[in-house]
Amino acid sequence: MRVTVSAHDDTRRLVVLAVDDELPGLSELVHCLNSNPVIGTVHEAVDASEALRKLIASDDPEFRARKERGLAPVDAVFADITMPGLSGMEMSRVLNALRPAPLLVFVTGRDDEAVNAFELGAVDYVLKPCKQDRLDRAIQRVVEKLQATPMPEAAAGPGAAPVKNDDEVIPVELAGTTKLIPRSSVRWVEAQGDYARLFTTDGSHLVRIPLAQLEERWEKAGFVRIHRSFLVALSLITELRMGQGGYQVVIGNEEKVLPVSRRHTRELKDRLVGSTRNG
Repeated sequence: MRVTVSAHDDTRRLVVLAVDDELPGLSELVHCLNSNPVIGTVHEAVDASEALRKLIASDDPEFRARKERGLAPVDAVFADITMPGLSGMEMSRVLNALRPAPLLVFVTGRDDEAVNAFELGAVDYVLKPCKQDRLDRAIQRVVEKLQATPMPEAAAGPGAAPVKNDDEVIPVELAGTTKLIPRSSVRWVEAQGDYARLFTTDGSHLVRIPLAQLEERWEKAGFVRIHRSFLVALSLITELRMGQGGYQVVIGNEEKVLPVSRRHTRELKDRLVGSTRNG
Protein backbone atom coordinates (compact mmCIF):
# COMPACT_ATOMS: atom_id res chain seq x y z
CA MET A 1 0.00 0.00 0.00
CA ARG A 2 1.55 3.31 -1.12
CA VAL A 3 0.56 6.80 -0.13
CA THR A 4 1.24 9.94 -2.16
CA VAL A 5 0.74 13.47 -0.90
CA SER A 6 -0.14 16.41 -3.09
CA ALA A 7 2.21 19.37 -3.07
CA HIS A 8 -0.72 21.78 -3.08
CA ASP A 9 -1.29 23.77 0.11
CA ASP A 10 -4.99 24.61 0.19
CA THR A 11 -7.00 25.04 3.37
CA ARG A 12 -9.56 22.38 2.35
CA ARG A 13 -7.60 19.24 1.57
CA LEU A 14 -9.45 16.01 0.98
CA VAL A 15 -8.23 12.57 1.96
CA VAL A 16 -9.15 10.08 -0.75
CA LEU A 17 -8.55 6.47 -1.77
CA ALA A 18 -7.85 5.41 -5.38
CA VAL A 19 -8.69 1.79 -6.24
CA ASP A 20 -7.80 0.08 -9.53
CA ASP A 21 -6.28 -3.35 -10.24
CA GLU A 22 -4.58 -2.10 -13.44
CA LEU A 23 -1.42 -0.26 -12.44
CA PRO A 24 -1.35 2.13 -15.45
CA GLY A 25 -4.95 3.12 -14.71
CA LEU A 26 -4.17 3.51 -11.01
CA SER A 27 -1.13 5.69 -11.75
CA GLU A 28 -3.14 7.91 -14.09
CA LEU A 29 -5.96 8.23 -11.55
CA VAL A 30 -3.54 9.14 -8.74
CA HIS A 31 -1.84 11.70 -11.00
CA CYS A 32 -5.14 13.36 -11.84
CA LEU A 33 -6.25 13.38 -8.21
CA ASN A 34 -2.98 14.94 -7.06
CA SER A 35 -3.25 17.57 -9.79
CA ASN A 36 -6.45 18.92 -8.25
CA PRO A 37 -5.79 21.67 -5.66
CA VAL A 38 -8.35 20.44 -3.10
CA ILE A 39 -6.84 16.95 -2.81
CA GLY A 40 -4.48 16.49 0.11
CA THR A 41 -3.63 12.82 0.62
CA VAL A 42 -4.16 10.04 -1.89
CA HIS A 43 -4.10 6.46 -0.61
CA GLU A 44 -3.88 3.63 -3.12
CA ALA A 45 -5.24 0.08 -3.31
CA VAL A 46 -4.82 -2.45 -6.12
CA ASP A 47 -8.17 -4.16 -5.56
CA ALA A 48 -11.36 -3.94 -3.52
CA SER A 49 -10.15 -6.37 -0.85
CA GLU A 50 -7.08 -4.24 -0.15
CA ALA A 51 -9.25 -1.13 -0.09
CA LEU A 52 -11.57 -2.63 2.54
CA ARG A 53 -8.66 -3.81 4.66
CA LYS A 54 -7.26 -0.30 4.55
CA LEU A 55 -10.54 1.42 5.41
CA ILE A 56 -11.90 -1.07 7.94
CA ALA A 57 -9.08 -3.05 9.51
CA SER A 58 -6.07 -0.74 9.17
CA ASP A 59 -4.45 0.86 12.20
CA ASP A 60 -3.23 3.79 10.09
CA PRO A 61 -2.82 6.82 12.42
CA GLU A 62 -4.53 9.19 9.97
CA PHE A 63 -7.55 6.91 9.61
CA ARG A 64 -7.75 6.37 13.37
CA ALA A 65 -7.63 10.11 14.03
CA ARG A 66 -10.43 10.70 11.54
CA LYS A 67 -12.58 7.97 13.08
CA GLU A 68 -12.05 9.43 16.56
CA ARG A 69 -13.39 12.73 15.22
CA GLY A 70 -16.47 10.99 13.87
CA LEU A 71 -15.33 11.22 10.23
CA ALA A 72 -15.16 8.52 7.57
CA PRO A 73 -11.67 7.00 7.10
CA VAL A 74 -11.41 8.96 3.84
CA ASP A 75 -13.58 11.68 2.34
CA ALA A 76 -14.10 9.78 -0.91
CA VAL A 77 -13.20 6.58 -2.74
CA PHE A 78 -12.44 6.71 -6.47
CA ALA A 79 -12.76 3.13 -7.71
CA ASP A 80 -12.88 0.97 -10.79
CA ILE A 81 -15.79 -1.47 -11.16
CA THR A 82 -14.27 -4.55 -12.81
CA MET A 83 -11.64 -5.98 -10.47
CA PRO A 84 -10.62 -9.52 -9.43
CA GLY A 85 -12.37 -10.87 -6.34
CA LEU A 86 -14.78 -8.23 -5.08
CA SER A 87 -16.07 -5.86 -7.75
CA GLY A 88 -16.32 -2.14 -7.23
CA MET A 89 -20.09 -2.52 -6.85
CA GLU A 90 -19.72 -5.15 -4.12
CA MET A 91 -17.14 -2.98 -2.36
CA SER A 92 -19.49 -0.01 -2.46
CA ARG A 93 -22.20 -1.96 -0.63
CA VAL A 94 -19.76 -2.58 2.23
CA LEU A 95 -18.67 1.06 2.25
CA ASN A 96 -22.29 2.18 2.43
CA ALA A 97 -22.66 0.19 5.67
CA LEU A 98 -19.99 2.30 7.38
CA ARG A 99 -21.18 5.11 9.65
CA PRO A 100 -20.21 7.60 8.44
CA ALA A 101 -19.52 6.29 4.95
CA PRO A 102 -17.04 7.82 2.49
CA LEU A 103 -18.41 9.26 -0.74
CA LEU A 104 -17.95 7.14 -3.84
CA VAL A 105 -16.94 7.99 -7.40
CA PHE A 106 -16.60 5.25 -10.00
CA VAL A 107 -13.80 5.65 -12.55
CA THR A 108 -14.28 2.82 -15.02
CA GLY A 109 -14.10 1.65 -18.59
CA ARG A 110 -17.63 0.22 -18.38
CA ASP A 111 -20.45 2.36 -19.72
CA ASP A 112 -23.29 0.02 -18.70
CA GLU A 113 -23.28 0.32 -14.91
CA ALA A 114 -24.11 3.98 -14.38
CA VAL A 115 -27.71 3.36 -13.30
CA ASN A 116 -26.64 0.76 -10.74
CA ALA A 117 -23.85 3.03 -9.55
CA PHE A 118 -26.18 5.95 -8.84
CA GLU A 119 -28.68 3.62 -7.17
CA LEU A 120 -25.86 2.72 -4.76
CA GLY A 121 -25.38 6.41 -4.00
CA ALA A 122 -22.34 7.17 -6.15
CA VAL A 123 -21.58 10.88 -6.44
CA ASP A 124 -20.33 10.56 -10.02
CA TYR A 125 -19.53 8.06 -12.77
CA VAL A 126 -16.39 8.84 -14.77
CA LEU A 127 -15.44 6.88 -17.89
CA LYS A 128 -11.86 5.94 -18.69
CA PRO A 129 -9.48 7.08 -19.95
CA CYS A 130 -9.32 9.49 -17.05
CA LYS A 131 -9.35 13.13 -18.19
CA GLN A 132 -8.28 15.88 -15.79
CA ASP A 133 -11.20 18.23 -16.49
CA ARG A 134 -13.74 15.43 -16.10
CA LEU A 135 -12.23 14.20 -12.83
CA ASP A 136 -12.07 17.79 -11.58
CA ARG A 137 -15.84 18.02 -12.03
CA ALA A 138 -16.28 14.79 -10.06
CA ILE A 139 -14.09 16.16 -7.27
CA GLN A 140 -16.14 19.35 -7.22
CA ARG A 141 -19.28 17.25 -6.75
CA VAL A 142 -17.58 15.51 -3.82
CA VAL A 143 -16.76 18.89 -2.28
CA GLU A 144 -20.33 20.13 -2.72
CA LYS A 145 -21.72 16.94 -1.20
CA LEU A 146 -19.40 17.24 1.80
CA GLN A 147 -20.30 20.89 2.29
CA ALA A 148 -24.00 19.97 2.28
CA THR A 149 -23.49 17.24 4.90
CA PRO A 150 -23.65 18.31 8.58
CA MET A 151 -20.34 17.89 10.34
CA PRO A 152 -20.34 15.21 13.08
CA GLU A 153 -20.31 16.64 16.61
CA ALA A 154 -17.03 14.91 17.38
CA ALA A 155 -15.39 16.69 14.43
CA ALA A 156 -16.62 20.09 15.56
CA GLY A 157 -14.05 20.46 18.31
CA PRO A 158 -12.39 18.96 21.39
CA GLY A 159 -14.62 17.54 24.09
CA ALA A 160 -17.48 16.64 21.76
CA ALA A 161 -18.96 13.17 22.11
CA PRO A 162 -17.66 10.62 19.57
CA VAL A 163 -20.02 9.28 16.95
CA LYS A 164 -20.80 5.60 17.36
CA ASN A 165 -20.17 3.39 14.35
CA ASP A 166 -22.50 0.62 13.27
CA ASP A 167 -21.49 -3.01 13.07
CA GLU A 168 -17.91 -3.31 11.82
CA VAL A 169 -17.24 -5.59 8.86
CA ILE A 170 -14.05 -7.68 8.68
CA PRO A 171 -12.84 -8.81 5.22
CA VAL A 172 -11.50 -12.38 5.33
CA GLU A 173 -9.68 -13.94 2.38
CA LEU A 174 -9.73 -17.69 1.63
CA ALA A 175 -8.53 -19.31 -1.59
CA GLY A 176 -8.98 -16.13 -3.60
CA THR A 177 -12.43 -15.38 -2.21
CA THR A 178 -13.16 -12.46 0.11
CA LYS A 179 -15.83 -13.05 2.73
CA LEU A 180 -17.23 -10.19 4.78
CA ILE A 181 -17.67 -11.06 8.47
CA PRO A 182 -19.80 -8.72 10.61
CA ARG A 183 -18.43 -8.14 14.09
CA SER A 184 -21.83 -8.95 15.57
CA SER A 185 -21.44 -12.56 14.41
CA VAL A 186 -18.15 -13.03 16.30
CA ARG A 187 -18.54 -14.97 19.56
CA TRP A 188 -14.93 -15.16 20.68
CA VAL A 189 -11.45 -14.58 19.25
CA GLU A 190 -8.30 -16.64 19.77
CA ALA A 191 -4.78 -15.27 19.28
CA GLN A 192 -2.56 -17.17 16.86
CA GLY A 193 0.72 -15.25 16.71
CA ASP A 194 0.30 -12.08 14.66
CA TYR A 195 -3.04 -13.44 13.49
CA ALA A 196 -6.39 -13.88 15.19
CA ARG A 197 -9.02 -16.56 14.62
CA LEU A 198 -12.60 -15.29 14.71
CA PHE A 199 -15.12 -17.85 15.93
CA THR A 200 -18.53 -16.97 14.54
CA THR A 201 -21.97 -18.47 14.30
CA ASP A 202 -20.98 -20.31 11.12
CA GLY A 203 -17.36 -21.40 11.73
CA SER A 204 -13.96 -19.79 12.22
CA HIS A 205 -11.93 -17.38 10.12
CA LEU A 206 -8.25 -16.41 10.33
CA VAL A 207 -7.39 -12.72 9.94
CA ARG A 208 -4.06 -10.95 10.02
CA ILE A 209 -4.91 -8.69 12.94
CA PRO A 210 -3.20 -9.02 16.36
CA LEU A 211 -5.53 -9.80 19.26
CA ALA A 212 -4.36 -6.69 21.14
CA GLN A 213 -5.52 -4.51 18.25
CA LEU A 214 -8.94 -6.14 18.19
CA GLU A 215 -9.19 -5.73 21.96
CA GLU A 216 -8.64 -1.99 21.64
CA ARG A 217 -11.00 -1.57 18.69
CA TRP A 218 -13.81 -3.72 20.07
CA GLU A 219 -13.82 -2.80 23.75
CA LYS A 220 -16.66 -0.31 23.32
CA ALA A 221 -18.57 -2.88 21.27
CA GLY A 222 -18.78 -5.20 24.29
CA PHE A 223 -15.73 -7.44 23.90
CA VAL A 224 -13.53 -8.22 26.91
CA ARG A 225 -10.06 -9.77 27.21
CA ILE A 226 -10.19 -12.81 29.50
CA HIS A 227 -6.79 -14.33 28.75
CA ARG A 228 -3.68 -13.48 26.76
CA SER A 229 -5.08 -15.74 24.05
CA PHE A 230 -8.82 -14.97 24.19
CA LEU A 231 -11.19 -12.08 23.55
CA VAL A 232 -14.88 -12.74 24.22
CA ALA A 233 -18.21 -11.03 23.48
CA LEU A 234 -19.31 -10.10 27.01
CA SER A 235 -23.02 -10.50 26.27
CA LEU A 236 -22.51 -14.18 25.34
CA ILE A 237 -20.95 -15.18 28.67
CA THR A 238 -23.55 -17.22 30.55
CA GLU A 239 -21.39 -18.39 33.45
CA LEU A 240 -18.18 -17.57 35.29
CA ARG A 241 -17.05 -20.55 37.33
CA MET A 242 -14.08 -21.98 39.15
CA GLY A 243 -12.39 -24.90 37.40
CA GLN A 244 -9.43 -27.05 38.26
CA GLY A 245 -6.91 -24.60 36.86
CA GLY A 246 -8.73 -21.39 37.83
CA TYR A 247 -11.72 -19.43 36.59
CA GLN A 248 -13.48 -20.29 33.36
CA VAL A 249 -16.23 -18.67 31.30
CA VAL A 250 -19.02 -20.50 29.55
CA ILE A 251 -20.15 -19.19 26.17
CA GLY A 252 -23.82 -19.73 25.39
CA ASN A 253 -25.38 -23.04 26.38
CA GLU A 254 -22.08 -24.81 27.11
CA GLU A 255 -21.08 -23.97 23.54
CA LYS A 256 -17.52 -23.27 24.63
CA VAL A 257 -15.59 -23.14 27.90
CA LEU A 258 -12.59 -20.80 27.92
CA PRO A 259 -9.94 -20.14 30.60
CA VAL A 260 -9.73 -16.83 32.44
CA SER A 261 -6.24 -15.76 33.49
CA ARG A 262 -5.69 -14.40 36.99
CA ARG A 263 -4.70 -10.93 35.75
CA HIS A 264 -7.99 -10.56 33.84
CA THR A 265 -10.32 -12.01 36.48
CA ARG A 266 -11.06 -8.79 38.38
CA GLU A 267 -11.75 -6.75 35.23
CA LEU A 268 -14.02 -9.48 33.90
CA LYS A 269 -16.00 -9.60 37.15
CA ASP A 270 -16.37 -5.83 37.13
CA ARG A 271 -17.54 -5.84 33.50
CA LEU A 272 -20.04 -8.64 34.18
CA VAL A 273 -21.46 -6.84 37.20
CA GLY A 274 -21.64 -3.58 35.29
CA SER A 275 -23.42 -5.18 32.33
CA THR A 276 -25.93 -6.78 34.70
CA ARG A 277 -26.69 -3.44 36.41
CA ASN A 278 -27.17 -1.83 33.01
CA GLY A 279 -29.75 -4.46 32.14
